[in-house]
This record gives sequence, C-alpha cells and structure tokens, in this order.
Amino acid sequence: MTTHPTPTDPVPPASTPPTPSAPAPSWQDEATGPTRSERLSALAQQHGALVTLVVAVFAASMSFDTFLTSDNLSNMAVSSAFLAVVALGMTFVIVTGGIDLSVGSLFALGGVLAAWGSRYGTAVALLLPLAVCALIGLVNGLLIARSRLAPFIVTLAAMLGARGILLAVTDEGSRTYLVDKDSFFAKLGQGEALGIGVPVWITLALFVAGAVTLRRSRFGQYVYAVGGNEDAAALMGAPVARTKIAVYTLSGLCAGLAGALNAAWLVSGVTILGSGMELEAISAVVIGGTLLTGGFGFISGSLVGVLLLKVIQNVINQIGSLDSAYQQVVSGGFLAVVVMAQTWLGRRRRVL
Repeated sequence: MTTHPTPTDPVPPASTPPTPSAPAPSWQDEATGPTRSERLSALAQQHGALVTLVVAVFAASMSFDTFLTSDNLSNMAVSSAFLAVVALGMTFVIVTGGIDLSVGSLFALGGVLAAWGSRYGTAVALLLPLAVCALIGLVNGLLIARSRLAPFIVTLAAMLGARGILLAVTDEGSRTYLVDKDSFFAKLGQGEALGIGVPVWITLALFVAGAVTLRRSRFGQYVYAVGGNEDAAALMGAPVARTKIAVYTLSGLCAGLAGALNAAWLVSGVTILGSGMELEAISAVVIGGTLLTGGFGFISGSLVGVLLLKVIQNVINQIGSLDSAYQQVVSGGFLAVVVMAQTWLGRRRRVL
C-alpha cells in the first residue's frame, strides 16, 4: 500500500545554501612558494661573496694606485687560475657531502709529472699527470663509495701517498725537472690571447662546462641529490656509488690539470708546491656559497671565492708592512665568518 505525505510530515528543503568557506590560513599561502625572507636568505648565500668581492676590489683600488694596473691584474688572474681549477673539482665533491684532502699533493705531483713528460712532447706532458691523478681520484672514489670508508681518512691517505710518489720521482725532492721554454707546452702556461693568459681562458672554459654540467645535466642532478639525502637519492634510483666515484675522479683530474698548467707557467716542476692548497680550495668553495653539508652549491660561487681570496692576499702584499703569515690569518678568519653566516642563513630558511 502506498502512503502519501501529509502536511504534518517534514518536507526536505529543495536545496541547501552553500556554506562559505573559511579563508585559507597564512601558512598555506606561504607553502605555495618561498617567502620574501627565504628569497633574501637564498640570495645572500648565492651572491654574498660576489658583493664582498666588489666591495673589496673597490676599496683596494681606492687605497693602492698599483692595484688596478694591468701587470697586477694579469698576475692575479693567472695565479688564480690554478687554484680555481682545483676548486672546480672540489665543488662537485663538497656538493655531494664529501671532502678531498689529496688535491694539494695531486697538484704538486701533476706538475712534476708534466715537467718530466715534457721532454717527450706536449701530449705526454698533459696526458701523464691527468691519467695518474685521475687514477688516484678513482681509487679514492671506489674506497669511499664501495667500501663506505670515510672521505676524510681515504683522501688523507691519498694525500700522503701522492706526496710519496712525488718524492720517489724527484729523488727525495732533490731533482727538479725543467720545461723547454720554446715548447708548445710552455706556451700553454705563458702564452696570451687577447691580452689574457692562456691558463685564464682554459679556466673560464672549464668553469662554463662545469656550471652547465652541474645545473643542466642529469649527472648534476644526481650530484645534488646525493648531497641532499643519500638514502632518498638511492630510493629514487640515482646511482649513488657511481656518482661518488665520478666526482672524486673529476677532482683528481682537475688537480692534475692545474698542476700541469702551473708547471707550464713556471717552466719547471717545483716539488714544494701544493702544500695547504686543499685548504685554500675548500675555503674558496665554502666562501662561494657551497654548504659543507652538501646538497647546495654553485660553480660560479667557487670562482668568486677564489678571486676573493686572491684579492685579500694581494691587498696584504700591497700593504707591505704585514708578514705573509697574515694572509693565512685573514683567510682563516674570513672563512670562519662565512661558515657562521651560512649556518645562520640555513637555519633561518628552515625556520621560515
């Protein structure tokens, strides 16, 4: 039997008026993109060294008449080129969260091997140090990536081993190999193009290639991923071990090339060079904005860090009354300030 609704039965409303939605909390708006404070913190980390470099150059040019002379600028540019090439390889290593203490010894070894090989032609002078130093970097990478040894210990052992090979090749450092001044290899270090030293052009080309590789290639993405979170990178399918092996091989290759170019510039393989260069390279990379914890860094920043260190050293030399030891004191103090600033900026970005 069918029932019919009576007037007393409740009649459902034809439509329910929409309930006005509450405004989204502010944290949701901020989550859609970086806030102004976050952007400023990121810009300070990325370009702070460049601003400091501009200020330092301006102050030095106002204080010393000889600072902006062509000879002084040319000497600074060429001397910066060798450290910059080492810092280029170090940037890749530090972005992955590692460290390479062997680059100073590899730099000296590369110079000696290049000078020794120059008697057999330019090809040997270049390929021999590149092959030997890259091989040592490859061994470092294999031990760190496959055996899971600490980078500090592995590269420290490589530093001592490379210095031992250097002493063996040079008869305990008593023998210095010379480069023929008229050879093509010597022109790579002492030649000029458009008024700028050839080592400077080589360094600029390497930095352009390094910047494109780190920022635009799949390998560069793997480098950032490994440095940001190694376990997460492995879960995403990134070749963590191969990436580590590649960056340490690249670091050794860059150190060997820098040593070979330095030998061409000095037309000799000086055995006492490279001491402390690993610390200079690390300082330049960190000053340029790359975090020691990994996952964040810039190739261009490392170049700016190298130039800033060289400007500080040149200013101390311009003063003349200060001992050269003050260069290390100033560089160390400046590095401490930069690390503290990076730590503060990183915490600020996380809090915001």
